[in-house]
Amino acid sequence: MKYEPVIGLEVHAQLLTDTKIFCGCRAAYGAAPNTQTCPVCLGLPGALPVLNRRAVDFAVRMILAVGGRVNRESIFARKNYFYPDLPKGYQISQFDRPIGEDGAITFLEDGSECSIGLIRIHLEEDAGKSLHPENALDDEASWVDMNRCGVPLIEIVSKPDIRSPKQAGLYLTRLRQTLEYLDICTGNMEEGALRCDANVSIRPIGQTTFGTRTEVKNMNSIRGVERALAYEIERQTRLVESGGQVQQQTLLWDEKAQSAHPMRSKEESSDYRYFPEPDLLPLRITTAWIEDVRKSLPELSGARAKRIASQYGIPDYDAAVLTEERELADYFEETVAHFKDGKKASNWIMTEVLRILKDKGISIHNFNVRPESLGEMLTMVESGTISGKMAKEIFEQMADTGKMAKEIVAASGMTQISGDDALIPIIEAVITENSGQVDKYRSGKAALFGFFVGETMKRSQGRANPKRVNELLKERLGEPSRA
Repeated sequence: MKYEPVIGLEVHAQLLTDTKIFCGCRAAYGAAPNTQTCPVCLGLPGALPVLNRRAVDFAVRMILAVGGRVNRESIFARKNYFYPDLPKGYQISQFDRPIGEDGAITFLEDGSECSIGLIRIHLEEDAGKSLHPENALDDEASWVDMNRCGVPLIEIVSKPDIRSPKQAGLYLTRLRQTLEYLDICTGNMEEGALRCDANVSIRPIGQTTFGTRTEVKNMNSIRGVERALAYEIERQTRLVESGGQVQQQTLLWDEKAQSAHPMRSKEESSDYRYFPEPDLLPLRITTAWIEDVRKSLPELSGARAKRIASQYGIPDYDAAVLTEERELADYFEETVAHFKDGKKASNWIMTEVLRILKDKGISIHNFNVRPESLGEMLTMVESGTISGKMAKEIFEQMADTGKMAKEIVAASGMTQISGDDALIPIIEAVITENSGQVDKYRSGKAALFGFFVGETMKRSQGRANPKRVNELLKERLGEPSRA
């Protein structure tokens, strides 16, 4: 019997607010442990939460971006459970009346559009973080950093519409792009700004009822999610085919071991004893508020890719790569503002720019070559001032120093020789000094033409215009004999 996986993803995204969701503590990542806390986020007696309006704005922005419904009234609830890094003993979240419902994440899979529906998007506070340092005096010790307590989150819950690990990866990639384009989350999974829990079950192909699901946690990359899902699907399949039963439980993914192990039995919502948060009033969002947020929405990656492909005449694949990150798409369009050939600009960015970014391990934001500088250099290639080969060498220097192309060319004298007055003496010298090769070429050895091009380029130290060199050599050498 063949089985199909049924996958639903729960994604937690930390919102890029300056302060936490219910207090004035900083929400920045990377501060010294336990330095960004107060009585509110530590859950001390008598401390009362006050809702951060900007967190609400960001949640509404995401709901609108995915075509969801913003509920005019939503309720905060207490989600009760105990962990060392949850000082109150409960998390302020939303349960039966979330801020947003419905919507979808749409992406391309093998050239076809695929849409995964969403159940809900809700606001909640983050818990602290347990640390397991290698230098702890006790091997069994864990340390707790409360800085993350109260950092605002949105949880985005998909419908169980995903049918493969690959599809889950594509879904997460587009979701992360959406968050980044909206400028409400960094999307950095290694820092915990974006975290994904996966619910997965299997069922015989053709069956409509769901199988018993497990939840997989602790994946810190999109590829990690794909690997964890593939592992769990295979594990469940082997178990069922051997006559066993899948147990509903939560599993922790071990990236190093490429396996998962049980953490606890899987809770149901009743286990958390939800009840309305008595210290917070219902959140009411007006139509005017929603429309103000809607006006702030940027062009998202999918729409931008379609426009860029059409506007600049580049392939859909190129447009998809260029719009993977908002800053890279901005970089491309700013380059084209200084150099009008979109296809040539796209080719250069996708090869040379992305190669250097990868080699240096940096983002486009930290790249030394600004769009106007790249546009200037490409204009110099187009005008024949420098050759394509020279451009690559110049570009490397631009990336290392941050200097403009004209500045580097002026300092090095690295300009292309295109004038006949300079090229003809070089070509005539090559022909004179290689009379034997000339005779062989004219007698029918056409392949020797490349020899004369190479010698000319060598004499010019690579500065001769290749196109004009070819034209002048053909004029002087003539056509080889076909006898």
